[in-house]
Amino acid sequence: MTQTTLTAAPATDAHALTGKRRIAFASYVDENYLPGFLTLLRSLALSNPGVCEDFVVLYDDLRPGSIARIRALHPRIVLKRVGDTHYDSYKKGDQDNYLVRKAYFILDVFRIREYDTIITLDTDMVVLGDLGELLRLREGLAAVPQFFYGQHKLNSGLLVIQREYLSDEFCARLDRCGRSGDYELDKHDQGILNAVLDGDFVRVDPRYNFVKRRLSGDLPVPEDTAILHFTGRHKPWQGGEAGYSQAEDRWREFELSDADFQAAYLASNGGLHHDLVVHFGTPHVKRTGDVEVARKVAAAHIASGDYQDAVDVLTSVRIPLDEAWPHEVLGHALMSVSRHEEAKAQLLLATAAPNRAATAYARLAQMAWVHGDNTESLRHATAGITVDPTHRSSRLWAQRAAAVPAQERGSAEDQLAHVAFYMDRQGNAGDKLLPETVRLAFGPDVTSRRWHSVHAHRLFDEAALERVNARRGLVIGGGGLFIPDTMPNGNSAWQWNVPDGLLNRIDVPIAVFAVGFNAFDGQSYRANRFRDSLLQLVERSAFFGLRNHGSIEKVRAMLPSHLHDKVRFQPCPTTVMRQLVAGWQDPVRRENTILVNAAYDRAGLRFGHDYGYFLAQMAQAVRDLGELAEVQCVAHSLDDEKIAFDLRREHGISLPVIPMYDFENDQIRELYARTKLVIGMRGHAGMIPFGVGTPIISLISHPKMAYFLRDIERPEWGVSVHDRHLAARLVERSKELLADHAKTVADVHGRQQELWKVTEANAADLRVILGG
Repeated sequence: MTQTTLTAAPATDAHALTGKRRIAFASYVDENYLPGFLTLLRSLALSNPGVCEDFVVLYDDLRPGSIARIRALHPRIVLKRVGDTHYDSYKKGDQDNYLVRKAYFILDVFRIREYDTIITLDTDMVVLGDLGELLRLREGLAAVPQFFYGQHKLNSGLLVIQREYLSDEFCARLDRCGRSGDYELDKHDQGILNAVLDGDFVRVDPRYNFVKRRLSGDLPVPEDTAILHFTGRHKPWQGGEAGYSQAEDRWREFELSDADFQAAYLASNGGLHHDLVVHFGTPHVKRTGDVEVARKVAAAHIASGDYQDAVDVLTSVRIPLDEAWPHEVLGHALMSVSRHEEAKAQLLLATAAPNRAATAYARLAQMAWVHGDNTESLRHATAGITVDPTHRSSRLWAQRAAAVPAQERGSAEDQLAHVAFYMDRQGNAGDKLLPETVRLAFGPDVTSRRWHSVHAHRLFDEAALERVNARRGLVIGGGGLFIPDTMPNGNSAWQWNVPDGLLNRIDVPIAVFAVGFNAFDGQSYRANRFRDSLLQLVERSAFFGLRNHGSIEKVRAMLPSHLHDKVRFQPCPTTVMRQLVAGWQDPVRRENTILVNAAYDRAGLRFGHDYGYFLAQMAQAVRDLGELAEVQCVAHSLDDEKIAFDLRREHGISLPVIPMYDFENDQIRELYARTKLVIGMRGHAGMIPFGVGTPIISLISHPKMAYFLRDIERPEWGVSVHDRHLAARLVERSKELLADHAKTVADVHGRQQELWKVTEANAADLRVILGG
């Protein structure tokens, strides 16, 4: 079999940039063991309904129909065909013996290079309990010791294999052992592995590979068994074996038809994985017309950003008038594709139920605000608060609808229109500061004398077009406007809610300034609508500047080649703040503090299965950093305070919390300028302190921070939240940056100067384009 070779990851490979672990299950499957494997897949889903990782199927003789049956039971099947010629030179065993060949094929798992952690499962296993502990393992090669032969040998039915063993070097060791014959002739993969490892493996609790023979005499399966392994020649799907009826009854719990299995999964308690809900729920809805399941499937589509799919599944069933929740979810999906009149009808139906009314009213308030009707928005938001005075979203929309817009003091011909995400009070501090900082890049006057505000999330209609065309130009940015799931709309599929027809009628110069491509690792733009809108925006723009080269590469990949040169580098203006703020003075003295920021939006995409590990590592880092300076938590948004709560609850560590979401812009700049070091996860928890001359270390959970550090040629200032030695690296790098603080600050200034040169050069072009 040809070995896969390692290649350098592309500069925009999100996994390579964030270090997020790629996890997969794996099994060798053939026609003889197919019934067992199908049962294994069902048991995995029903016992771990919130888990959906790739499942690698190694095979050499599966029929197309068998592959179809496998795919019906898991949405992320990865087929890898293998051959046995690689093992012809092994010294022991009959190559035609099925069990020997199966054992050799299991060794092919070690030749897989696409994952960081692989969990192998034999096809004669059933999963009975939570596998979270296995998914959280991060080091070594883990297995359950053989029950009957001592702790120094592993049972290869379950292996948890980490990256260092998925290597050419380890495969070479296995090959040398196989060719030499220097191993015991038991199950061959076990014999070879045990010979190579010589007892050097991580011991896993036997409940994760509980062998059937321990239940001889028809003993019951222990309650805490997570994986039951039907070792021996007599398999449950082949008639079973006398003396194990209670064990085989547990296996038969999962011997279900596809229809019964789908219904069982969808009735499961706890958090269901959205991919599994869609995979099992879609055929179930098509077969049964079940409205409640259709709601679950639609909600799963919405969570993934597939809004049209959510509309399609709910409009395929008849929703009774008194079923409020499906009406509310359908209303949410319809408004996300800009079918607002239909959405309004659905949401009004949902307001009839007290338990859904507040959410429905908040969505109605949002739609009215999007259309520029503050009076109607406030009316709906107030109704939501009346139903539930604690409803946060209703209160937010009431606040936004009641806000008095700033009085414009300038004349239209002297103003630039500015499309941006204008953050609410107590909103994200970085997004709050950003529009003002963008304006500073065009001149010192950031007020309505020179600027006409256009909120990106409001529908860009005929009246907005008329107002923009009356100005001398249009600036769009900055920030991560190219993201699919923040205030989704069907007009552009990114944050600016602009229909193509109106975009093409803008007749003043358009400057896209320091915008970012903001997709997470594991998140993608699935709609052609986004590509079409992007194409028109680039064609219409006189200046198209993106805030990092990673975004440039991503956007260019979506464009025809003749437009590539239009896409240029324009750093986020927050990174050159010292140059932009009039009369800026660097602090004479700094407070002896280290500020820590963590972000929790889209936590599953940021942390995967590693949040517990991240928190434990941060606890250790905070303890050690406390010997260098006072460590404080800085919260850009309310949700950022979670790290302080979790450190206190789980590790007994108390941190002062700075509510930056309540700060004015000057306070944000001043706080970051006074501290010695910022360790931040949010993009602007790195870029803002850098921009005011403060050293940073980025906690990388999103590609954009790796992009930024690469642009300033300081990748060592970033550490992945998944790093195996996160605490040690944070402390080590903090000590390095603080050891000669003046030198580090001078380095920050030097890196910033390079970004300022780019900004100045672009400013010269923009003065020509915008005429001022």
